[in-house]
Amino acid sequence: MSDVVLRLKCRSGTFPMTVPLNCPISILKEQVSVLTEIPVASIKLLFGFPPKSIHKIEGTIEDAGLKSGDTIIAEVDSSSASVQQSRVQTESNTLKHVTDQEVGDQVPLILRKVVPADNSCLFTSMGFVLGGKIDLSSGDFMRQIIATAVKDNQTDFSEAVLGKPNEDYCEWIRNPNSWGGAIEVSILSNFYGMEIAVIDTQSGSISKFGEDKNYPHRVFLIYDGIHYDPLYLESPFTPGEIQTIFPTNDDRMLDASQMLANEAKSSRQYTDVNRFTLKCLDCGCIMIGQTQAQEHAKLTAHNNFNEY
Repeated sequence: MSDVVLRLKCRSGTFPMTVPLNCPISILKEQVSVLTEIPVASIKLLFGFPPKSIHKIEGTIEDAGLKSGDTIIAEVDSSSASVQQSRVQTESNTLKHVTDQEVGDQVPLILRKVVPADNSCLFTSMGFVLGGKIDLSSGDFMRQIIATAVKDNQTDFSEAVLGKPNEDYCEWIRNPNSWGGAIEVSILSNFYGMEIAVIDTQSGSISKFGEDKNYPHRVFLIYDGIHYDPLYLESPFTPGEIQTIFPTNDDRMLDASQMLANEAKSSRQYTDVNRFTLKCLDCGCIMIGQTQAQEHAKLTAHNNFNEY
């Protein structure tokens, strides 16, 4: 099934979106909600000229007549009873989220937002860089995105790539105790139409997923061997604003991230995956390093591990 590349316009900016042609409108609204911070129940979607409403259409992207290159507009549905309540909650609980602006002339001071270590840290971190706040419900949605992408492309996502049969992987990634890694980051980069730069504190390197796609925006995550956290910038212009999405043609954030990676590496702010101890929550077995954990998973089909 081919993908559709869309442009999303809202009050906070313009975003690229890549979604499957068979993506339900309901799932599209969930994705738009993450990018715009508009509650799903309050989103009004329009496209075409003159703009026509599609937010109440049942069915898929294809059913609505959307195709690559189309622009969709997200607005707040003023008829929604939840609009005022949601607005008050957002203003009181989160910082204003700036998506795309100049970072200033100097190398910026990039900051790390610590998210819960609950096996869904990758997805919580992605939710933060997309929406500017910690949302622990991001995991379920993103796990489903990944499972769908893997199931729909069994050629690229073969057993040799996944380390397990395609069907088994799809079931595994839906499990809230399963960890995300490079495969999952790559799929999310493609789905959101955004480059994801992952800073590895053990090697001091930066991996840029989606670098070959020429995406206009980039987000940053930091990885210490077992845990992901999102990176952000406090606005140098307006107190109380944060920025998590940056233009890919501005390398100052990459320079700042490299400085952070070098500092973390020199101070050993990482977990050696060949030495850390894990406990299997299914049988209680204790293992040293990811190799033993992978072997244990192959032999027993147990996938629920915690650092011990």
